[in-house]
Amino acid sequence: MSSIEPNDYDKLDGVAMAQLLADGETTSQALMACAIDAARRNADLNALTYERCDESLALARDWQPRGVFRGIPFLLKDSGLASTRFPSSIGSRLLDDTTYTVDATLTGRFEQAGLISFARSTVSELCMGPSTEAVRNGGPTFNPWDRSRSVGGSSGGAAVAVAAGIVPVAHGSDGGGSIRLPAACCGVYGLKPSRGRVPMGPFRNEGWGGMAVDGVLTRTVRDTAAAMDAISGYEPGAPYGAPPKAGSYLELIGRAPERPLRIGVWRQAWNGIAIAPECLAAVDRTVALCRDLGHEIVEVPLPDIDYEAFVRAHGTVLASNIVLAVDTRVKLRGRALAADDIEEVIRDGYAVGKGIAATQYVEAIQRFHAIGRAFEAAMRGCDIAISTTLTQLPVMLGELALTGGFWDFRTKVSRYATFLAVINASGQPAATLPMNRTAEGVPIGTQLIGHFGREDQVLALSAQLERAAPWASVRPAARG
Repeated sequence: MSSIEPNDYDKLDGVAMAQLLADGETTSQALMACAIDAARRNADLNALTYERCDESLALARDWQPRGVFRGIPFLLKDSGLASTRFPSSIGSRLLDDTTYTVDATLTGRFEQAGLISFARSTVSELCMGPSTEAVRNGGPTFNPWDRSRSVGGSSGGAAVAVAAGIVPVAHGSDGGGSIRLPAACCGVYGLKPSRGRVPMGPFRNEGWGGMAVDGVLTRTVRDTAAAMDAISGYEPGAPYGAPPKAGSYLELIGRAPERPLRIGVWRQAWNGIAIAPECLAAVDRTVALCRDLGHEIVEVPLPDIDYEAFVRAHGTVLASNIVLAVDTRVKLRGRALAADDIEEVIRDGYAVGKGIAATQYVEAIQRFHAIGRAFEAAMRGCDIAISTTLTQLPVMLGELALTGGFWDFRTKVSRYATFLAVINASGQPAATLPMNRTAEGVPIGTQLIGHFGREDQVLALSAQLERAAPWASVRPAARG
């Protein structure tokens, strides 16, 4: 057959869709039609921007199968990843309709993997908020599990699109938790790769002082493994390079583990930051499953870091990047910054950034590097560490919108996403797994943290846990 029913489409992951294409049981055009139909049925979730539906249907019709995914629907995040097909706004009225004449290296790798983009997914402004509520997008992106709660950010639209069955795989990026946080809020799988694993060129060589990386959000671990096989690899000239991977991630997760892992557990946060009982219960369930799978569980101390100093360093780098983004755009437009060009926290962050000295920026980068050493030291006796993803359930909409002062906002974020940005600083791989839900169905994520360059161990354990406690079939209520 050459068509597929919408009710079948959203039950399939990307690898399964690719197999149907390989077997001649459907076409890329039929899959794209299903994705566009799903997007229209879920339009009120406000997860997409820059849709190119007719163009993408025509592209899918003439698509020549390639890559591991062969030709399935996909979404690029509105993060500024360069694409000649899609403008970008990075969630900002100031940067609205930025266009590109050349694709980013990663955009090309997605295409060669057989991923056909038909839109971009929504983000918080400049990808700097943990809740996707950009004014530029007309307000919040809504959580299909509970519309009163945040979808997370900044890859909020991507997480919603995967959770709602619009696409099985979507591009995400993570500079302070922006893949893992929305994955936790929306009940999907999200891996932050090691620094240098995925290319960032050719237009920039690092993001946010080396904290930012790109990846994907998926419903199944095997889709992430397949995508990582396709997009991983050093780009000549890049300032960072992760250790070369040994073999295929997709093949690895299908094999039995070579040995039991030694897994450390963190049940407390720095400086007495409170963790909700529901989040600790998700950690305990994950730990129990790991023990049942034959792994050794050990209680290990938290890495010895000055957490408040890290929060300040992170904010320093973010504010500096706000200045660069705003001043570059203002210069290109040839007019002064208007009052409504950027949201309140970003405007105050711009003022903060203007006052940052060069020495403060250098000190912030040195702080990041020290975080990496501290985490590797704390994990020296174990293969993987387990923590909660967030310290609380997904917040209510409005609680972490970009309103108020920059430093007050960064403090609130640091007490919610406590275990996330520190892993961006360390450069290690980490994944959020949808291991639990409240009685009302609100997702709760658990985080696996690996040693630098060891995505293989994170993915392998993720796949074991997925087999032990499958989550992909647990879906929000159908819409439309």
